[in-house]
Amino acid sequence: MGLQFPNLDEDTRSCMLTEIEHDESSGKLYISNRLNYSGRERWAEILKSAAQHHNDDWLAQQLRSLHLLETSEPRRLKSGAYTTASVPTTAAQTLAEGEFNRFYIRAICLRAISTGQTVVVYRAKMVDNPRAESESKIGLQMDPAVLVEDLRSSSGFKTSSGFPGPNSGLSVHL
Repeated sequence: MGLQFPNLDEDTRSCMLTEIEHDESSGKLYISNRLNYSGRERWAEILKSAAQHHNDDWLAQQLRSLHLLETSEPRRLKSGAYTTASVPTTAAQTLAEGEFNRFYIRAICLRAISTGQTVVVYRAKMVDNPRAESESKIGLQMDPAVLVEDLRSSSGFKTSSGFPGPNSGLSVHL
């Protein structure tokens, strides 16, 4: 089961779509190395569809059912040499959750800025053994202007603030 998004309404979806289209038109849309050729070609289309009508679970299912991910990838060994390894079975879910959440957070930040609110960190995905680092952030109020700029200026899982972090299960709400 994917992430829970309490503010995923038509306003949020509209802001998500605007943010995706902005990244796409400026050439900044994150394209995972784990996407195959077809996946790279279709990524923007299915991401926009997920933002408009669906969620991260649907996006992950599209990645799997349409066979949009590579089956293997190069992996560096401790010796410095490279080998080939299977792409993890969780790759579709990880990519879908991470990128859908990134655009959801950006949309929530835009909504918060427009109303003069802060955003609050919450656990969007229940996990059996949450990391202490993630748990310490729950309830934290964040400046939406700073957060949205951090997410806009970074791609994939790397942000200067480290939020939300890969596989953290964290997001923000109004």
